Amino acid sequence: MSARWVKHAELSGTGPSRRSARLQARQHFAGGKSPTGVAPLAPPCEPQYEAGAESVSLPSKQALLPQTSTQESGVENQEVEEPTKTLQPPKPPGRPPTLPLELKVEGQKQHPPATESWKRQVGSDGDGDGDEHQPKRAPLTQKNLARFNKMGRKKGISKVSAPAPPESTTESTTTKTTSTTSSGFAIQAYKNGILEPRYSQPPTNLKKIQDQHARSRATASPTESVYEDYVDRVGGAVNEATMVFEVGGQLLKKYPKGYKGYKRALKQAFTGLPKDIGFNNGLSAPQPDFIEGLEMQEYEPFPVNEHVSGAVLYKDDPGSLTLPHLAGEWKGRGKDMEEARMQSAFNGAALVFARNQALSYIKKPDPLGHAAVTTFATDGTNINFYAHYAAPSNDGRVKYHQYHYASANLKDSHQGHKDGRRGLRNGQDHAREQSYTLRDQLKEHWKQHHNPAPQPIAEEARLPVADGTCDELNADEDADGYEMVEQPCQPTPAASS
Repeated sequence: MSARWVKHAELSGTGPSRRSARLQARQHFAGGKSPTGVAPLAPPCEPQYEAGAESVSLPSKQALLPQTSTQESGVENQEVEEPTKTLQPPKPPGRPPTLPLELKVEGQKQHPPATESWKRQVGSDGDGDGDEHQPKRAPLTQKNLARFNKMGRKKGISKVSAPAPPESTTESTTTKTTSTTSSGFAIQAYKNGILEPRYSQPPTNLKKIQDQHARSRATASPTESVYEDYVDRVGGAVNEATMVFEVGGQLLKKYPKGYKGYKRALKQAFTGLPKDIGFNNGLSAPQPDFIEGLEMQEYEPFPVNEHVSGAVLYKDDPGSLTLPHLAGEWKGRGKDMEEARMQSAFNGAALVFARNQALSYIKKPDPLGHAAVTTFATDGTNINFYAHYAAPSNDGRVKYHQYHYASANLKDSHQGHKDGRRGLRNGQDHAREQSYTLRDQLKEHWKQHHNPAPQPIAEEARLPVADGTCDELNADEDADGYEMVEQPCQPTPAASS
């Protein structure tokens, strides 16, 4: 075959080269390649694989294959080269994408699970453009929310606040109570068995209480000038706190160092008193303006806080007042003395409850109707005194009585001032005596039941002496209070030979 004929066949496309080119094109198509010998062009928008809010473009298979023949026609070479110029180099792979949780905040419409599944299927379809892919939504759960908040803290941005705890949890941990100054206190106190003075019965030891209240004192009464100074100070008291300072400083007795464990407290709530024990159901803890009594350490070695409910007034305080017998309330000039009376009734009931618990522990209760607790209420002008005790009613419920047994006017006259001051100081002395007596009873009871007296040790044999008496081995044998009776000793007969 001549060279001219071969050249003509190649130009006309009828020769063997044309036929082999067609065969080569078919082979390329079967292998997923274009007839031009290069990889198919990537679509205008490359498919993206979604990962949350970020995506990564993967390079398409656009690496050019080498041409199969360097003897292709110039026309064919031109057709191959032109699209090659439009190809973009593959994008370098970036860092691995993070997958933040997309949480639905309040106010967005929530879709049912079927809709969410359908959206995920659409987003996973590789035929669409990258803009058609929807982000995968995470369910709004406590676990996911915690992870989301943790991510926000790492970025320094507050995203979504944690949900509030259920209402039932909040209601179960807090109990609403009524304070002595709130509306509804008088009704609740009445339901709890705290009686007003006009419904209270006089205590069985009323005569003794009145005599003790009016008895003369060893110290001198306040002079006329002291009385006038008091009237001036009370008249200038602008509020209740000032009244407490001025009135308390002139009327109350201050005990010397010999009563180190006997102290007072002002405006301190009874945090150690158990809740809902009858008289205080639904009420806040008592908080008298003034109270006086022994410290808890004075009852050692008796663990009073473990055995007497309501005895220790202040929680987690070794120096807490314990089993006091006197409390007082102050009011500013022109304020409601009836409110002070109700507060005194509540304070007195708390002290009576604790005393009865202590006497029940040692199995020596007070006689029925006996009053050992006293309270007072004053506005600087008038002062009222009350005796408190508890007794069962006809229906079996415990009633707390508040009996008004004395009053005095501290401003109108010098004599009235002296009477009120004397009655208050006598009440302090009486309460102190009651506190010490009860303390001694509790300590003695504890000693008898937990520290029994040691048994006397058997006498050792004593050696006879020349005068017929026995020599004492220990001169201090009777130091413990035992009466040692000297017994005569008989000399030991000589052994027979």
